[in-house]
Amino acid sequence: MTDLLGNISASAPPIIFGGASISGEGGGYGFGDITENNAIELLHFALDSGIKIFDTAPIYGFGESERRLGKAFKSKREEVFLISKSGVTWHPNRRVDMSNDPVVTQKMLEQSLRDLDTDYIDLFMVHWPDSKVDIRRPMEILSKAKHQGKIKHIGLCNTWIGDIEKAIEVDQIEAIQNQLNVFENKNFEDVRDYLKNAHTSFMSWGTLDKGIVSGRVRSGRKYDRSDARSWAPWWKKSNYRDKISVMEEVLPILKAHGHTGLELALSYNLSMVEPIYPICGVRSIEQLTGVLDALKNPLAGEFLNDVIELIHSKMEQKAPKHG
Repeated sequence: MTDLLGNISASAPPIIFGGASISGEGGGYGFGDITENNAIELLHFALDSGIKIFDTAPIYGFGESERRLGKAFKSKREEVFLISKSGVTWHPNRRVDMSNDPVVTQKMLEQSLRDLDTDYIDLFMVHWPDSKVDIRRPMEILSKAKHQGKIKHIGLCNTWIGDIEKAIEVDQIEAIQNQLNVFENKNFEDVRDYLKNAHTSFMSWGTLDKGIVSGRVRSGRKYDRSDARSWAPWWKKSNYRDKISVMEEVLPILKAHGHTGLELALSYNLSMVEPIYPICGVRSIEQLTGVLDALKNPLAGEFLNDVIELIHSKMEQKAPKHG
């Protein structure tokens, strides 16, 4: 029996289109300017290239990503599988808030249906855990919405085994989405054993670690004001400089062996668990073509392991020493 996303993308490239990349000047969680026309052209190209699954969330461009997906696929709705989420909301002044309150969950679901201009959402996920709200409470809202036909399937993002066990008391969880890349795998490891025994699709976000692994993010790069990396505390307080430094050493090694950072990123994620669907965010047809080409030239197992070991070793050398 095939998992949920495997049924959708059996003959498609094993990747998911990351909708944060098309949020453009909307603000929120996004990665730089892209016009609506260019975004829609890119989405059509992705579909024509065989990509069926498109991931988004209200915080991407404060709804702009959802609205652009809705416009792009209004006449192609049955050809695509749309994913959106609840839980990361905002106030009128655009101050971001995390809430899985059932009232918020219901409100965000209804708004996403309007912004996506659709009668149903294929997979609707709880975006982040909320320490103030038992996961079973928003799950009750989503289970009811599933029985009403407003959503087809339910999933959890950035989750852990304790919340998964509570959530499945209410309804089936058919997909999990956690961060996974060559630098960050803790959230994946938290659910790895569960995935081995459950009939659950796993999606990896942060596949390229905001462009660090592919080499597009280098020291001194400047960002559009609409790019969250120009202002977000989670970026400024991270160890991105250390990661960039490591990749500046690793990329020439990859090149000498006929590979790229993009091929490394995809090879690593696709090697971690079966089945897995890496989410990739791109802002141009050229970038998407690069991702599709990279799938055709994976790193061989032993070389991949050697490169990952090298990366981890170099990151350990850069880690702060205590004691």
